[in-house]
Amino acid sequence: MKGLYNKRIGIAATRKADQIATLVKKYEAIPSFFPIQGEQVLDEDTCVENISSLLSKPFDLIILTTGIGAESLERVARDRNCYSDFIQKLERTTLAVRGSKTLHWLKKHAISPAFVSQDGTMADLLLTLANADQQGKRVYIQAYNQDDAWLQAALENLGYTVYLAKPYYYKQPNADILRALKDAIIGSWLDAVIFTSKTQVQNLFQSLSDEEQKQVIAAFHEHVLAAAIGKVTAQELKKYNIHDVFYPTKPKMGRMIVEMNYYYE
Repeated sequence: MKGLYNKRIGIAATRKADQIATLVKKYEAIPSFFPIQGEQVLDEDTCVENISSLLSKPFDLIILTTGIGAESLERVARDRNCYSDFIQKLERTTLAVRGSKTLHWLKKHAISPAFVSQDGTMADLLLTLANADQQGKRVYIQAYNQDDAWLQAALENLGYTVYLAKPYYYKQPNADILRALKDAIIGSWLDAVIFTSKTQVQNLFQSLSDEEQKQVIAAFHEHVLAAAIGKVTAQELKKYNIHDVFYPTKPKMGRMIVEMNYYYE
């Protein structure tokens, strides 16, 4: 019997949720949509200022943390007719990156970073930078609103002067959808929930009361599988005391569903 056969799988993603559902259905499981990522919003004015500062100020290090962030900066650079200057600045400056999507964006532009997070986490990248022999300490970091304060403090603790670029942010997700997912987890109506970003995990748990958090954690420990696309999302679940987290050997949607099927078998 197929491991996922007749399993009820909650999908917390917004982007590519239909693709995940198609993969789930191939194994005769039943997908349910709970899009709790929140709408991504490009902050146009902030992004213009971010690009202007990047091009006009000297930086010893540029850190790109998300593919979406790099693409947002690129889009505004094209709109402001300074795309070539933007790419040249990246080529001339020491680069540090986190995440496979960020690396893919750089490869598209034939740019090679000096530092790469080996496990896709910012913690690993910060450890690498702490041990690196850096000549300068002026850093430009692309982040977004949920990580900005922690990243800035961590870099300042390493002795960097930090310019924080936040080209985009996420709106809060629909409260009714958050409530529906919470009820489905606590009531064990779902067999598993797939999270594809740590933002989804944060949005769920930050919407819960202390008592509801305890109930959701208990359900994940007893009846519902917490599934994460990769290590970063898995670590976020573990921050909320969910210790039994499933995630694939490589952070790919297809691999995730195949290995979930093996897991249940």
